[in-house]
Amino acid sequence: MQKIKTKLSTRWGFFELLVFLFWLKTVAVYLIDFRLGVSGLIGYATLLFNPLATTLLLFGAALYIKRTVPAYLTLIIIYLANTALLLFNVIYYREFTDFMTFNVIFGYSSVSEGLSTSSLALLKPQDIIIIADLILIILGFITKIIRFDPQPIPKKHAIALTSFSIFLIFFNLTIAEAQRPQLLTRTFDRSYLVKYLGLDAFTFYDGVKTAKNSQVRSEASSSDLNRVLDFTRKHYAKPDASLFGIAKGKNVIVIHLESFEQFLINYKLDGQEVTPFLNSIYRSKSTYSFSNFFNQVGQGKTSDAENMLENSVYGLPQGSLFSALGTDNTFQAAPAILNQRAGYSSAVFHGNKGSFWNRDNVYKNFGYQYFFDSSYFNTSANNLTEYGVKDKLLFHDSIKYLEHLQQPFYVKYITVTNHFPYELDKKNTTFPAANTDDDSVNNYFVTAHYLDQAVKEFFTYLKKSGLYDNSIIVIYGDHYGISDSRNLKLAPLLGKSAATWNDFDNMQMQRVPFMIHIPGLKSGGVQTTYGGEIDVLPTLLHLLGISSKRYIQFGTDLFSKEHDQTVAFRNGSFITPHYSYVDGDIYQNKTGEQITHPSAKLAAKIKKDNQKVNTELSLSDSLNNKNLLRYYVPKGFKPVDPKNYNYKDDFGQVLQIEKMLKQKSTSLWSKNGNHSTISDYTSDAPELKTTDNNKKNLESAYSSVDQAASSLSSSQAAQSSSK
Repeated sequence: MQKIKTKLSTRWGFFELLVFLFWLKTVAVYLIDFRLGVSGLIGYATLLFNPLATTLLLFGAALYIKRTVPAYLTLIIIYLANTALLLFNVIYYREFTDFMTFNVIFGYSSVSEGLSTSSLALLKPQDIIIIADLILIILGFITKIIRFDPQPIPKKHAIALTSFSIFLIFFNLTIAEAQRPQLLTRTFDRSYLVKYLGLDAFTFYDGVKTAKNSQVRSEASSSDLNRVLDFTRKHYAKPDASLFGIAKGKNVIVIHLESFEQFLINYKLDGQEVTPFLNSIYRSKSTYSFSNFFNQVGQGKTSDAENMLENSVYGLPQGSLFSALGTDNTFQAAPAILNQRAGYSSAVFHGNKGSFWNRDNVYKNFGYQYFFDSSYFNTSANNLTEYGVKDKLLFHDSIKYLEHLQQPFYVKYITVTNHFPYELDKKNTTFPAANTDDDSVNNYFVTAHYLDQAVKEFFTYLKKSGLYDNSIIVIYGDHYGISDSRNLKLAPLLGKSAATWNDFDNMQMQRVPFMIHIPGLKSGGVQTTYGGEIDVLPTLLHLLGISSKRYIQFGTDLFSKEHDQTVAFRNGSFITPHYSYVDGDIYQNKTGEQITHPSAKLAAKIKKDNQKVNTELSLSDSLNNKNLLRYYVPKGFKPVDPKNYNYKDDFGQVLQIEKMLKQKSTSLWSKNGNHSTISDYTSDAPELKTTDNNKKNLESAYSSVDQAASSLSSSQAAQSSSK
């Protein structure tokens, strides 16, 4: 004990202690929390070895400082920063099955503002491993087992350590390259970099790559757009003439089903349908439903889905486009196109903060005229889930705004209740949870059922109010709900074996619902066409009678005979109607069996599709990172000026326009003889009897109209006076 105490009272001893403790907890996290696919003696040896080199290099920086307190303080700060990076990656990995990148870190503030205590649900008892050593170090100083050593480390010793750590890094890289050639030059999953090089090395590599991308953006020119234009023009699929314009002039209502996977459709839990209403819409002859429609999101998840749906451009390979580039980038999004080509007004209804995913800035660049975020709703604690206003209340309370929008309108509802960790108070549901040892999997069915009820109530209102017959309703799931790391818990409920579950199964779970419901349609049904979120915008535009040919879009019309059925995923994997390509492995879709020895014909086909997917993703990245749309203005399109939009008084603006138009107003309120339709909305939400009173909503609607009228009269009087 005395020898240990003496050792820890030296700078070298303290340095060695921190290096050992950090190496130990890093390896523990690798083995317990991260699914890195390690196998074999060399694989585990690499995993044990890779944290050491970067830890020695980083911590060794403190050895160059001669003064006692600054030296110890620097070493402790580096230790704490690295510990924080490790902990944040653990939390992030549990939700996204991925590692934090610089784009994620830079965009964190825009995400974290919309988060509340849900991050705590991702913490586990085992996380004490990450912080227990900090307590031991503090106790060491308090008990004076660890003392400050005034004797500085000789500079030549510090240089020797740095040199040795750099040698270890290159040695580690050599071993990694032997196991995975071109690890740093080809596009691999981020888990490979962590597995072979370590978390610190991955973070450093990502930082260099991010800085390089930033430089590329600053040096971009209009000539960079030529390859993008050439690809999208050749890739364009002309519309089906029989469907082009069948929904022309109709309102468009987009319902965003949060974390909703395709397997929920027609699924029964213990004999009870989880989503009976959505099932009926899915099977309706008034609906074009797609059974092979996939989410294609990356780390941006919901924001990536929105970006693809409304721009037909992919998200970023790392981080969220909304958070990283959304404030400054130029877009040619659905709201702007529909407004300029067909006179649509536009709005988003979302029960979370406008800053969540940087939406309050991005939507302005999209051309959304109105954004009704949580500030427009009753956010009493009783009305909220972890991610915002409960879905039934969101739909119900949106009516006093929706009914004043000028028709035709393009509106989007972003639901939140069916979001991890899938918690819902008992008074809002009687649906039974599943019975696994993972609460998030169990409760997923409960919140999905609640969402189904909320959509049903909204449809009932649409029909009663008269909006239904003049609208086209688009329903889609934005991304997976159960992460890859939890699919093993879900497998038995799907009749699958957790023991044989593999990457092919994970890919199949990326299916999400996509339905286009057109009241009065008789020729609908389930479509087996393969497609993804990237294909929605050209499909929707053609149904509305608007050609997509002049715009830069990477997707193609799902109804077109020329539609491209190769669905690209953000990590470079892809799926076709016949086979799935996952990280270099080929699987047959019908059987799920891996094709280890493909025929020459199949190998050539896969190579061609792989090249096409890589080209498509690369060109989309170039378009985004270099902001190339600033150099391209389609015929008849006016670039969106975000300064024209202010979301602080959207309701007042809507009412002002309605009053100014008078008899020419096309809002539902005006068409209804200047009467509200809130009373047409029926909901069983218990909050409507307590914190969210329906009568007060109705009174509020009339009061707001009266105030708008008074404001308009005052404004007109002032103008007359000035004249």
